[in-house]
Amino acid sequence: MANASGVAADGFIGGEFRHALSGIDYRVTEDGGHVFLSYERKDTSSGNELNGRQELKFFIGSGKRGRTYLFEQRGYWFESPINWYGKKRVWDMAPNFQQATEMPLTLAVDPGCLHCHASEVARSLPEARNLYSGKPFEYGGISCTACHGDASAHVASGGKADMLHIDGLQPIRRDSICLNCHLEGHIAVMREGKRSEDFIPGDDLFDYTAYFIFRKEAGAGGRATSQWEALMRSECKKQSGDRMTCTTCHDPHGSPSSAERVAFYRQKCLQCHDKSGFGSKHHPENQDCTACHMGRPPTNDIAHEQLTDHWIRTHVNNGREPKTSTGELDAISGGSEDDRDLGIAYAQMAGHGDEAAAKRALEWLRLAEHAGGGARKDHELHSNLGFLEQLRKENGSAAEEYKLALEADPYDALAAGDLALLDVREHRYGEAKGLWNEVFEHDPTQTAAGLNLAILECDMGDRRGPEAVLERILEFSPDDGKARALLGLIRSGREKCGSK
Repeated sequence: MANASGVAADGFIGGEFRHALSGIDYRVTEDGGHVFLSYERKDTSSGNELNGRQELKFFIGSGKRGRTYLFEQRGYWFESPINWYGKKRVWDMAPNFQQATEMPLTLAVDPGCLHCHASEVARSLPEARNLYSGKPFEYGGISCTACHGDASAHVASGGKADMLHIDGLQPIRRDSICLNCHLEGHIAVMREGKRSEDFIPGDDLFDYTAYFIFRKEAGAGGRATSQWEALMRSECKKQSGDRMTCTTCHDPHGSPSSAERVAFYRQKCLQCHDKSGFGSKHHPENQDCTACHMGRPPTNDIAHEQLTDHWIRTHVNNGREPKTSTGELDAISGGSEDDRDLGIAYAQMAGHGDEAAAKRALEWLRLAEHAGGGARKDHELHSNLGFLEQLRKENGSAAEEYKLALEADPYDALAAGDLALLDVREHRYGEAKGLWNEVFEHDPTQTAAGLNLAILECDMGDRRGPEAVLERILEFSPDDGKARALLGLIRSGREKCGSK
């Protein structure tokens, strides 16, 4: 935990690899105490050649399981498109980008990730979740305050004033300290008016976030950081109840060495399972309880990684768990099934083409909206309702919902971008241009909005405007094929702006 983040040079892992699908060669090197990511594609025949580098400022991840690096452009912070995978000791693309045909250089740093890997994390600016006025965190690694709370009184008293007494907390608040970083769920929905990075030890995590899993999901669903969901299904947890928590088996201050691991965890099991000398009789030839009862299947969401199955079943399962992506949702124990949160969760499923989920989402969100008098200052509720109405081709209702979302949060990129599409359909080009311009100006990772803006400006007879927009897209995303192609057409005169 203490090595979970830091200055890039302190966590330097050099290497290089070629990503076959995109044809890009990547290198991570150090020069004079600075770390750089270089990328190159030699493809002169198609005009898709690429060459550049970024200075990597910080690292995230201890390296035991993996490591990524962070870089900055104009105050926006991004993750490197490639990761180091510690288990197999290989470089590869970032999770979910193994099949990418273009270089993903606008992977926005997520405040939640920083909150779990660093200390004294800065609050991002409202314009974009990865925009900071300075560096994104003050200290590398997880400090004592991440679990034990504010240390100012403890330090001022020379250690005489106690910090937070974790074992004295209510079970849900005790467990929340670990779950804050070790609970994922299939879908996570921020509670109205909350931000996950505002959680402090002693709070109830479920006051900040609602977590959902599929009712028919097996264990942790193959997710790398969802051991809690599987543990909740285990007989160990069911029989122990609140007495069992993460620290029953895990010491957050350190891990046993490889030589001590088997004996360490066997002793944890025997705290409950040693009646009548069971421990000395049960498989004395194999002291590793986890080998038979806690499988190590590959994860569904991170390449080159395994998870330890905390379902603790009678027979081990080392095969990949079937990935569930549809069906009824259940709130993870400790949370509630609020109409608003359920509706947003089902709306996320609808965004992946689940028509049944769209119907459920609309029902729940309408209930939530009416409960608030129809004018709740909740941009996520209205933005998702607008999306669902747009799916039903109820464009007038969708536009009204998007406007309510923007009243609650003028930086809601989803609401502004989709409202602009509706404006174009109604030939309100000036309004659409203004919306897309605001979205792209505030957040350059919104490349779809930038591309739409360039096309619209070109159609309206402007040439210099589209060129500037496309150049900004390529500044942040130099391998964006659509932006590069359109800019080439405009500059060559083959695309004559205003000729349509």
